[in-house]
Amino acid sequence: MIVEPLTARDPYALPGPLITELTELYASNEEFQQLSGDFPEPDRILPEQVAAALADELAHPDAEVLLARSEGRLVAIAITLAHHPDPAQPDPWLGLLMVHAGAHRAGFGRRLAAYVEDSFRSRGRAGLRLAVLENNPRALAFWTSLGYEETARRPDLAHGRPCVVMRKSLRATAL
Repeated sequence: MIVEPLTARDPYALPGPLITELTELYASNEEFQQLSGDFPEPDRILPEQVAAALADELAHPDAEVLLARSEGRLVAIAITLAHHPDPAQPDPWLGLLMVHAGAHRAGFGRRLAAYVEDSFRSRGRAGLRLAVLENNPRALAFWTSLGYEETARRPDLAHGRPCVVMRKSLRATAL
């Protein structure tokens, strides 16, 4: 798996084939899209909607979009913030990790999560936080299996949806 940052800060200027791949990835996760409510018609996601969603993410100066490919095919995306919008939160934030539905359970999510963790660890960051929708038990199980622990329950900042805030320490543990 190869992970590369999305270098374009303007998602509306992305090459057609890339925005098509991204749209297919988002649309492949219809169940998640229905849970999240991020798109008005989860069964009909359009390229311009994906570009708008990415533009919202990239509006934050500390945002990074990571694209994961396997055998040339886009299999996953991660969106991170080096600094959470709440200055009281010292940890970076993983805002989204989504694997193409056709590649679920192939280890891409675990490998991309490890890549993100290693990246922040190498920059001296102590932990990584994320939020999982309370109505998404599969995601809660996934993140728990990777060592993330619940730290709070609260509505998300964007839409007020009930979420479980989770954190994983990035510090090396002594054996």
